[in-house]
Amino acid sequence: MNYLGATSQTRNALASWLAESGATPGDRLPPERDLSERLGVTRGELRKAMTALEAEGLVERHVGRGTFLRESTADDTLYEPLVRRMAEVTSPHDAMMARLSLEPELAGYAAIHAAPRHLSEARNLTVAMREASDWAEYEQLDARLHELIAVASGNPLLVALHRIVNAVRGSVVWSNLEIPRDGPPSDYHSFAEHDAIVEALEKRNRPAAHAAMKAHLRSVRATLLKDD
Repeated sequence: MNYLGATSQTRNALASWLAESGATPGDRLPPERDLSERLGVTRGELRKAMTALEAEGLVERHVGRGTFLRESTADDTLYEPLVRRMAEVTSPHDAMMARLSLEPELAGYAAIHAAPRHLSEARNLTVAMREASDWAEYEQLDARLHELIAVASGNPLLVALHRIVNAVRGSVVWSNLEIPRDGPPSDYHSFAEHDAIVEALEKRNRPAAHAAMKAHLRSVRATLLKDD
């Protein structure tokens, strides 16, 4: 089973357990050992799934305190009218410029604040993207990496802004593209660019992380918006 499939399977099992557990926003989740036994998965698999849920904004983890069901989950519905409204007035160029303004800063903060689990997951995602069988799988992994970097910044307000920008970007950019059936080629530019970002994060090099993310997004913009 590929990385995305394995992680998604555990993530879905964990999300289902949370939904059926009666836990309410703000509740602390059971320890890793207990959860992994209940779900029948290894603690390593559980950590990956938990990181995925953290990136999606469903749970939040605090060093020394544990993992909690995210209290602000209901706020996500408040974004929907804003996203729809902004998608109507935002061009693909505007969406990419917003990313260029925000995501390099997030990468810079992530170089300082990322926990070891964030760095490990980021590296795993760069490997998995090279093995993606189609563009849909690649895009899921790519989105997870960028969301993970945002979460690793440690700034909840910037994370919320990133989610809004990403939702609008998905509406005005990706929805208008014709996606090939096969996956990205082996020499796809984003592979090396993602590697450079993650390497800078691992080295805790804030300027390098900022620069690597900016270079990556400029490359993406040049690829997607050829007439820009």
